[in-house]
Amino acid sequence: MKPAFSVIFLTTLLGTGQGLFLALFTHQSYALFGLLPPQADSFYGYGSALALLFLAGGLVASFFHLGRPERAWRSAAQWRTSWLSREVIALPAFMGILFMYGASHLSGLDPVLVTLPGGLNINATFILGGIATALAFALFVCTAMIYACLRFLREWHSPLTVINYILLGSASGFTLAAVFSGIVAPSQTNFFGGWAIIITLLAFAGRSASLLRNARLKPKSTMQTAIGIKHPHIVQMSQGAMGGSFNTREFFHAKSATFLRAIKPTFLLLAFVIPLVLLALGMFTPALLGVAFILQYIGLLAERWFFFAEAKHPQNLYYQWRS
Repeated sequence: MKPAFSVIFLTTLLGTGQGLFLALFTHQSYALFGLLPPQADSFYGYGSALALLFLAGGLVASFFHLGRPERAWRSAAQWRTSWLSREVIALPAFMGILFMYGASHLSGLDPVLVTLPGGLNINATFILGGIATALAFALFVCTAMIYACLRFLREWHSPLTVINYILLGSASGFTLAAVFSGIVAPSQTNFFGGWAIIITLLAFAGRSASLLRNARLKPKSTMQTAIGIKHPHIVQMSQGAMGGSFNTREFFHAKSATFLRAIKPTFLLLAFVIPLVLLALGMFTPALLGVAFILQYIGLLAERWFFFAEAKHPQNLYYQWRS
């Protein structure tokens, strides 16, 4: 498939914003149960604002993928059958609750709503955070299922697609949270950095599993089935047209096999290996955490490009000849 850079930025920016919020709410949950020292409301409030910036960036990127942006609202109409429509609904819902979560922290409007039998007070921000967490995971699933539900694109049609979208977004979000805490709350940097290492390792394992799986896939279609002729020796000399077409432009990335072989180790190094080293060193030198996030995000851009390019559309069996 041909990777669309608008979708690449959409999915990576959304994933980072979702992951950053999940990191903040994880910290708040630990603090609620006394496992970590509670932080000032501004820590969660400004962190939420940063997450909203990434989500807004992803939303802006999505408009560059629309032929008629003024009709974008119609994309939510098919929510019963379309994962894209569900994503369109889940994203603003998540952003809305996240805004309320951050605003409640910054404004101080955080009343106690429930007191548990043990005397533990549950504030409004914790309830909002719980709702936002459910929406964040729903958004991850909706985004990933846009691709995982396509059975004829076998590289995508796997539970690993959903798992990797969740893990990759969470990894970048927790790494960004480590950078943020290094500036605002240095005492909590190791908490976020430690979780970033764990999730990045899990993401590395998940993405490696998908690469191994896809490398072993054997095509179900052949030149014979593509054109309906059973002759054992078929050689295509022309695609039947003098110039390109929508089919040749939109369903193939037009990059060489050498380029594909080069980008795979590149994104594995940038998205996983180097950030893991920098995150570990960042426990002692916090300045390295920012470098880890930048390199990891660049690596995720390359990973997402490869994710789209790796998918082999069956129509390319016919439109394969190029001058």
